[in-house]
Order: sequence, then structure tokens, then C-alpha cells
Amino acid sequence: MPVNAEDLPGTAAPAPPPGTVVTGLYHQETGYRINRPQGARSWLLIWTTDGAGLIRQGAVRTRARPGDLVVLAPGGPHSYAVDPGVGHWSFWWTHCRARPAWTPWLGPCALGDGVYAVAVPDGSRTRVEAAFQRMLADSRWTGTGAPPEGGGAIACPPGEDHASGAGAAGVAVAHGSAARELALCSLEEVVLLAVAGARRAPGGPDDRDGRVRHAEELIAADPGAPHTVGTLAARVALSPSRFAHLFTQQTGTSPMRAVREARLRHAARLLESTDLTVERIAAASGFPSPFHFNRVFRESHGVPPGAYRSGERP
Repeated sequence: MPVNAEDLPGTAAPAPPPGTVVTGLYHQETGYRINRPQGARSWLLIWTTDGAGLIRQGAVRTRARPGDLVVLAPGGPHSYAVDPGVGHWSFWWTHCRARPAWTPWLGPCALGDGVYAVAVPDGSRTRVEAAFQRMLADSRWTGTGAPPEGGGAIACPPGEDHASGAGAAGVAVAHGSAARELALCSLEEVVLLAVAGARRAPGGPDDRDGRVRHAEELIAADPGAPHTVGTLAARVALSPSRFAHLFTQQTGTSPMRAVREARLRHAARLLESTDLTVERIAAASGFPSPFHFNRVFRESHGVPPGAYRSGERP
């Protein structure tokens, strides 16, 4: 799906705050574009149902066609627009905070600069569509009475911009904790259906450099170890600069960001399944101090470790 496209200028648009789950279905025509020079603090997932769009984050550009799921990790400047060569673009989109497991699932689909792209197999597209419909319905649930049935989503009219709040009939914000969790469960189904047996983006598991795979295995096996770019490079017989470049190119993230994400996943599992103190979990997960652990964990999960253990999830 990589494509060399023209730059995608447009009026800067704000993104929803991290921790919020916002979902919508859009039908847009030529001229629609969104530009975020500062990127977003939330993840953005875009699934195309008709037409085509051009999506850019950092130095990576990709064209999204029907059945393509494109995921943008937080942080990088991004923009997206209707492909003028096609003239229209219908797509589901969701802003959210990704669950920890999603990053390794999406890893084989990395294009670089926090962009993941995968063509959903034809046989899974009906279920993906149903999952998005269910997510839209669940996001509207207040938590009282029976949850709404999925289906019948209302798309906003062409040309309206979800960043401005227009076309709210086709957009839902999951305010309650139950609605957010149900919406994220549906979105997790989308990610699983997309990556299971899908046609991989370049850099998939069959052609990824064995040294990069080995480094990922070392990180996953012991995320709390004192990993550095230098120590990982030495384990796979590469210079630090070559290793860092190769790892980032093939996984879409830097080695030390991968280490941090693995440590956060490990810490979250310990919080969920043990009664270890936060201080001991910080040490076991490789964080230099409980203070640092608290800060990084809050940035990632929206709540401090103690609140996460108590079930207070954004």
C-alpha cells in the first residue's frame, strides 16, 4: 500500500484527547483533508470501505483502498485526504488509546514512523464492518438499561469534518467506562481480524531481518533487563547505529520505544495478576524509579498504576 503522493496540506485540526474513544463513519468527496502538524496523543484507526484516501505520517505515505486498515500511532505529524484520482472516500475512523497487546499484533504490518497498514482479507470484511457498527452503537450507551443493538449507523454528509464536530449524527463518543470498554472490545476484534491471515505490508514476518526478530525476542523475553541500543546491537552483531536504523525501518518504532512499550505491558500484567507493590513492579519491569514508572505509566494508560490496579481505566 505505500504510495508516493503529493503533500496533503490542509487546515490544522485538533484531535480528541487521549483516553477518549470517538468513532464515526464518513463519506467524503475531493477537497476533504485533515492536517495535524503536531500529530495526536491518541491512536487513529482508519478502515476504508469505498473509494480511496491518501494518508501520511512523518515520512511515510500510503494509499488506503477498500478493505485497507491503516493505523497511526500517537506523536507523529499526520494528514489525510480524499485521493483526487478517485474522487471519493468512505471510511470508518476511531480515535482511542490502544490496548497494550495491539502494538505487537500490528508489528508485522509496520511501514515506519508509527504507521501500520494491512489489507483485510475479503472473508473478514463483513465481520469488521459489523464490529465498527457495534462499536458506534456501544459508544452511545449510557450504562443504564439494555445496551443498544449494533447496525444502522448514520454517516455524516459529504464534506463535513469530524474534527470540527460537524455531522455529529454519524459520530459517537464513549463517555462511560462500560461504553468505552465495549467499544474497545469491538475495536480489538477489528485489529485481530485484520492481522490474522491478512496480506502483510512490506516488512512482514516472512521477510523481516532475522536480527530484528531476535532483538524483539530478547526484549519480549526479559523486558526488565537493562536493555540499551548498544546492548541489543551487540547481541545481534550489529553496530548501534545500523541496528537502530534497521530496527526502526522494519518495525516502525525505535528500539528503546519498543523496550518501553514491552516494559509497560509487563507492568500492566503484574498489576492485573499479582499483589506486588508498585515499587517492586517498577523495579521488575526495568524502570529506574517508582516516580519515573508512575509518570510513564500515567502517560501511557491515562491513570497511575494504583488506579489501574483498582480497575479505573480511561
